[in-house]
Amino acid sequence: MQKKILWIGLALILAGSQQVKAQYDKQDSTYKKHFVGSTLFLLGNFASTNSPEFVQLNLGYRITGKDVISLELITWKYAWPLGINPIFNQAYGTPEEQFPGYIRDYGIGLAYQRFFWKGLYMAVHVMPMWQTFVNDNGVKIDNGFQIFNTNRVGYHIKLFKDRFFIEPSLGFAGRPYHTEMPDGFKQQDDKWPKYTFEFGLHFGYNL
Repeated sequence: MQKKILWIGLALILAGSQQVKAQYDKQDSTYKKHFVGSTLFLLGNFASTNSPEFVQLNLGYRITGKDVISLELITWKYAWPLGINPIFNQAYGTPEEQFPGYIRDYGIGLAYQRFFWKGLYMAVHVMPMWQTFVNDNGVKIDNGFQIFNTNRVGYHIKLFKDRFFIEPSLGFAGRPYHTEMPDGFKQQDDKWPKYTFEFGLHFGYNL
């Protein structure tokens, strides 16, 4: 599913390639300072099995033409350790690496973007996340907490006269801190690294 999302994102990038422009000029006060957005990984909810029930809402504000902050609201569930990269590692989705249930996360995060050249940017995302652990019988067995960080390098592409935008990116994501997981979950999670690379495909609408 994630490979399909990448192909869809590539098609959108190519469709908008004729409208690629420099990022908002520092002296230009006419650009729209607010935006709402999300990520194309929402398409993963259409998976026939193991749907992540993923929801993300981004609320952004352009401090200047080169400095952007965003509030990110997110919830999703997963049944495999986050250290398994689903694109590059075939262990993702296998019964041998599956948790004895699933984890549901709820997070409120803050992101800062800095543009360097045209649409090229770097971003830092910091997201505290509250967790619920559910066993195979659908019974909640514990609560948890983690801090999920992502560092990104990406490109901002304006579409449809700057009404919309898309931001393909490469991120390095992981958990610098999390509380101890319940038995069964911890044993599976400890097998895998706390950080991994990921692709991002964010989009938004300028207000």
